[in-house]
Amino acid sequence: MSTRIHLSAPDVGPLEESYLTRALRSGWAAPAGPELDEFEREVAERTGTRAAVAVSSGTAALHLALLSTGAGPGTVVVVPSLTFVATANAVRYTGAEPVFVDCDPETGNIDVALVGDLLDSMRAQRRRIAAVVPVDMFGCCADYTSLLPLCAAAGVPVVADAAEALGASHHGRPAGSFGRAAALSFNGNKIITTSGGGMLVSDDVDLIRRCRYLSTQARQPAVHYEHSETGYNYRLSNLLAALGRAQLRRLDGMIARRRRLRERYAKLFAAAPGVRLLAEGDAGANCWLSVIVVDPVQAGWTAQDLARHLGGADIETRPVWKPMHLQPAFAGSRGLLTGAAERLFAHGLALPSGSSLTEDQIDRLTGRVKQFLDRR
Repeated sequence: MSTRIHLSAPDVGPLEESYLTRALRSGWAAPAGPELDEFEREVAERTGTRAAVAVSSGTAALHLALLSTGAGPGTVVVVPSLTFVATANAVRYTGAEPVFVDCDPETGNIDVALVGDLLDSMRAQRRRIAAVVPVDMFGCCADYTSLLPLCAAAGVPVVADAAEALGASHHGRPAGSFGRAAALSFNGNKIITTSGGGMLVSDDVDLIRRCRYLSTQARQPAVHYEHSETGYNYRLSNLLAALGRAQLRRLDGMIARRRRLRERYAKLFAAAPGVRLLAEGDAGANCWLSVIVVDPVQAGWTAQDLARHLGGADIETRPVWKPMHLQPAFAGSRGLLTGAAERLFAHGLALPSGSSLTEDQIDRLTGRVKQFLDRR
């Protein structure tokens, strides 16, 4: 049995097994089925939205949402530079141009003031902006209070990448309820998992209906297979939806466990000079990943020093996302940059945060961190 402590391992057990077994025994092993319908209904209810369509990944959800805004050749989509590559890839799928914006150094989320400057610049160049795509970084919602009115005044739709943020909130509103539509991810390391999968949620029922149609190969309602436009094989399966339904019932408990672990990290690092938790003051975060930011001058050590120490004890850590404007796949892309994302990449470290960690594993993990700090 592996002794490795992972960053965010899947948290599954008897409840998930019972839901999967029930779905198998029901005879609905085909892609569609009642578990899928109920999963969509339950996630829409949880996110406070009117409709949802479950798909094969969060990336697929983003792709469909961007198509619904008219993203395509000749348009631009504003994307944070600090994000996982899927956000920018989904823009490329449509043929649109991703234009990158730097982040707020305190939260890692998109810098709203820079978005305003970029929208002004794009309009002055007579570029059509198909969408702005904020990312709810590490389970902390973007500043929608400031962002949504700014984009509305410019006539630009917001498509929220809430892949990391199910169960989080901003000023009492749930992640996923902001913008024209929002994409969720149920990848293996996310707050809940369907093994692989995602969902698009929105108050726009027609948008969801259109995206559901596209996600099933754009098949027309005919006895034979009739297709008048290009579609995609994006639907989530009934069996994976059953797994998601079980996970959704445990979501609040899993968030509570992650939050308790973040509180232990906060206590551990409280006396360490030059170390802070990213977005520490956000009470609405789901604590998907706890990230520390280290000032090596004040601390006397680097994020990489701690990563090596923990790695020697078979404990996984990970740097903050490498900014998109530094990725070879997006070399030469335009952006409005301040250096904030690059600094977080250089000095940030994601620590094990999973709700499946046992108390013994947490004690071992925090003990190793304390050992490292004590030596310094």
